[in-house]
Amino acid sequence: MTLVHFLAADGGVVAETAKTFGLNWWLFISQCISFIIVAFLLQKFAYQPILAVLEVRRAKIAEGLADAAKIKEQLADAQKTSAEILAKANAEAQKMIDEARNAAKVFADKQTQQAIAEAEQIVAKARHATALERDKVMQDLRVEVSRLVVDTTAKVVGKVLTAEDHRRLSEEATRELAA
Repeated sequence: MTLVHFLAADGGVVAETAKTFGLNWWLFISQCISFIIVAFLLQKFAYQPILAVLEVRRAKIAEGLADAAKIKEQLADAQKTSAEILAKANAEAQKMIDEARNAAKVFADKQTQQAIAEAEQIVAKARHATALERDKVMQDLRVEVSRLVVDTTAKVVGKVLTAEDHRRLSEEATRELAA
């Protein structure tokens, strides 16, 4: 017994309603089957791949944020190291200055004018050496920070940077460190 005969045999209410609204059962059933097929195909070939792409993108963003956090930690470590190096250089410079002053005091008894001149030369050399060491450390820090900024930007952006991009990012990082 077909569905149409079953519905028609059921007292005719359903059949009468279907007839009133012009319902064609075979056309209705074929459209339902077509809808189910289209829904299945969209689920399999559109919705699932889009979800997979979104998950991959979400993972890349999370990885980029993790990398950015690591680079931030490395930058903090580099700044801490540079501060330690500067403190050590200042302590050594102070030690050299103190030694120069002590030598000047001992020398002052014998040759006062000569000792003062030599002490001033030693102090000037120590300050110059400290300034050179500080400049060298700052230059090393700028190079390292520039490299970290370029690496971070390449990872976060997710593309290969051109030589022009490297140069521009390095200059921006150097300007920020100088300020």
